[in-house]
Amino acid sequence: MPRTPSLPYLLQLPAGYERQPRRRWPLLLFLHASEERGTDRELLKKHGPLKLIVRGQQFPFMVLAPQCPANRSWNSRALLALVDAVCAHNRVDERRLYVTGISMGGYGTWALALAQPDRFAAIVPICGGGRPLLAKKIVHLPVWAFHGAKDDVVPLAESERMIHALKNAGAKHVKFTVYPEAGHDAWTETYENPAVFHWLLKQRKR
Repeated sequence: MPRTPSLPYLLQLPAGYERQPRRRWPLLLFLHASEERGTDRELLKKHGPLKLIVRGQQFPFMVLAPQCPANRSWNSRALLALVDAVCAHNRVDERRLYVTGISMGGYGTWALALAQPDRFAAIVPICGGGRPLLAKKIVHLPVWAFHGAKDDVVPLAESERMIHALKNAGAKHVKFTVYPEAGHDAWTETYENPAVFHWLLKQRKR
């Protein structure tokens, strides 16, 4: 049995979920930044996929948005317990689990992939960083990372180190987009680009 998740969350089901009771759906886990920590789950709609859904956009996948407690950072064990619980109680296609996150959530995205390298089909870390010495653990994982060249909160070098480490380890499925004029907000342009979600949905765990 999956552990009871300790993180509050919002789960958005796709429009056709109830009409297609035998279909299993991809799931996108979205990890927010430090400013959205706490207990007000409305903050989870401030950025990312849920912001787009509130504006009327529909996606052919579930969106799972947990909320990190105040004054804490993302905990991979807690996140994995939540993913396990959601998968156990919903019709999730576990070959198509994706992770994306911004700033603190970008770090969380890298960390979660490194914690369980074979669980996810692809990740999209935005203005985050990770542990380059461990990059070989996810050399097989499709990655599309994003960063603003003028980011004065999380230096561009944080993403660059991870991408370079992956490529040096032999990774073949790595994309890296740098917005030359963007500061810390590299996520608005990223999530408003349909190509990002089209790319994600093409990825399946082997």
